[in-house]
Amino acid sequence: MSNTAIDMAEKPEFYMKEEHHPENSTMLGFWLYLMSDCLIFAILFATYAVLGRNYAAGPSPADLFELPLVAVNTSMLLLSSITYGFAMLQMERAKKAETLFWLGVTGLLGAVFIGLELYEFANLIHEGAGPSRSAFLSAFFTLVGTHGLHVTFGIIWLVTLMVQVSMHGLTTENRRRLMCLSMFWHFLDVVWIGVFSIVYLMGVLG
Repeated sequence: MSNTAIDMAEKPEFYMKEEHHPENSTMLGFWLYLMSDCLIFAILFATYAVLGRNYAAGPSPADLFELPLVAVNTSMLLLSSITYGFAMLQMERAKKAETLFWLGVTGLLGAVFIGLELYEFANLIHEGAGPSRSAFLSAFFTLVGTHGLHVTFGIIWLVTLMVQVSMHGLTTENRRRLMCLSMFWHFLDVVWIGVFSIVYLMGVLG
C-alpha cells in the first residue's frame, strides 16, 4: 500500500472544509415565507371584504374610527421604514454605531405604533365595540390584530439583531439577517397601507 493510501486511511475526512451554505438560499427561503404571509393577509382582507358591512345593528366604521389618530399611527410605521433604510445605508458603509442608532429609532417608532394600536383597541372594547359585537368587528380585530402581532415580532427580532450586531459586529451573517428583517419590515408597511386604505379610509368615507 502506498504512503498516500496509508495517510488517507489514518486521516479520514467526513466533511468538506469549505462553506456549505448556498449564497442565496436564506434570501430565497425568506421570500417564500413572505409569499406565505401574503396569502394569510389576502385571506384576511377577503374575509373583511365579505363581513365588513355586517354591523348587526351595531356601530359602523364611521361611528368608531378616529382618522387623525390612525393617520398619526400610520406615519409612525412609514417613518420607521425610512429609518430602517437609513440603517441599511450605514450597514453598507460598515458603520456599526450608526447602524445601531437607526435600528434603535426604528424600534422606537414601531413601539409607538403598537402602543397607539393597543390604545385604539382598548377604547373600542371600552365602548362596547369588541370583536364579539358584530362580524364587522370580528374581521376588523382579526386583520388589524394579526398585523400588529407581526410588527411586535418584528420589534423583538430587531432588538435581537441589535444585540448580535453590538456583540459580533456587521458580520456577513448579521448583514444577511438585517436584509431579511428589512424585507419583512417593508412588507408590513405595504400591508398596513392596504389596511389604512381599505379598512379605515373606505370605512369612514365610503
